[in-house]
Amino acid sequence: MADRTLTLEIFRYNPATPDIPPHLQEFQIDETPNMSLFILLNRIREEQDPSFMFDFVCRAAVCGSCAMLINGRPGLACKTLTQDLPDKITLMPLPIFKMVGDLSVDTGVWFRYLNFRTEAWIHTDRAFDPNLEERMENPTALEIYEAERCIECGCCIAACATANIREDFLGAAGLNRVARFLIDPRDERSPVQVFDVVGTDEGIFGCIGLMACDDLCPMEIPLQSQLALVRRKMAGAALKRR
Repeated sequence: MADRTLTLEIFRYNPATPDIPPHLQEFQIDETPNMSLFILLNRIREEQDPSFMFDFVCRAAVCGSCAMLINGRPGLACKTLTQDLPDKITLMPLPIFKMVGDLSVDTGVWFRYLNFRTEAWIHTDRAFDPNLEERMENPTALEIYEAERCIECGCCIAACATANIREDFLGAAGLNRVARFLIDPRDERSPVQVFDVVGTDEGIFGCIGLMACDDLCPMEIPLQSQLALVRRKMAGAALKRR
């Protein structure tokens, strides 16, 4: 494929200069073979506008820092190749999260709150013995690993219709975290106890089932199955509470 000149419309806004309203700024850059959006954005910052803000750390789809709206769809800049995109690309910051500037948002505060709200740790009365490794069946360990692959990029939250309507909704990332502990045999909480955390319309019963989270997860975690597990467990717990 012949090299193209790509036109980018990038959201610009710096909360430190509120007198300059949010706007789209156009950039043009020559495409190179196997170019990722991560490389492209770094070139824009280095060659055209050093004030341009976006986040990155790992460059390998592990940290989730470079998540953004790419032509309206949440995705990772480091995992997106420009050859898979049209000549004109629009980039926006993820919605819902606190704006830092341009394409940079603060997902850390949101996920920290999520972890406390879902009580995302092993609940047990047993004393921890560092010299004893507790045996776990391989299928169970693999199910836990599947949920643990979440990199907390925020793409599923940004894609969620309910999360865009109400800020108290846990979203797929939170419900996936709950599923992880429902699977873990070391966690001694009963489904009824977990119901107190997610058995509301702020939790699993607020999901309206559009499953954009499942479609757009960069790690391809089967969120549809994870949410179904939580919904099934919480429905059973609701019956026990009657």
